[in-house]
Amino acid sequence: MTAWRDRFHQFTGKTRYVVCRIFIHLAGEEVAPLLGVLNRVAREAIDAEGDLEVMGEGLVEICQNLLQMSTFWQAAANEGDVFWDEGEAGDYVNELFTDSAQRYLSQPDLTQPLAEDELLSLPVTRNLVVMIAIAYEGEVPDLETDLANAEALEYGLKALINLHYQNKLRAIQVHFSPAQLGDELTDDQLLANFPELIPL
Repeated sequence: MTAWRDRFHQFTGKTRYVVCRIFIHLAGEEVAPLLGVLNRVAREAIDAEGDLEVMGEGLVEICQNLLQMSTFWQAAANEGDVFWDEGEAGDYVNELFTDSAQRYLSQPDLTQPLAEDELLSLPVTRNLVVMIAIAYEGEVPDLETDLANAEALEYGLKALINLHYQNKLRAIQVHFSPAQLGDELTDDQLLANFPELIPL
């Protein structure tokens, strides 16, 4: 039925919007540098006042780092929906943004720079969950499938990179927990706050 509806809308010339969110759980002491990349990209996005081109470049950098750290992937999940109305797609983007922002320790305090000596004494979290939500135009089979296996997730992250270079991204959000160095996401907090994660 959905495929038939897709073909009908394609025939009538309507634009197909997809909104999706990907969760990736990484574990190990080696994941801490990724937290630095995520915070820097977040600061750049704020400085650029949400400019989609700047955010797209940041998304590419995050995806490339995630791909390089595939040995630390522990679990993943994804969700999404197809829309033929831009306003409805926008509403779903906002819904995902609100949900991601309310997850445990997913809001960094970007107003407080850390001193060099503070960085050396902070505890290092062993768990990191990255939440990427995007909206795009068109159809991307590599994102519109179950990404809870390592190979599919790899293809999905590469598809995100391609969407940026094809100028098809319409919204980008990245949240992560814990949001800053010094905060810790324990195994129990992980289970309680990210129940959708499926082990890879």
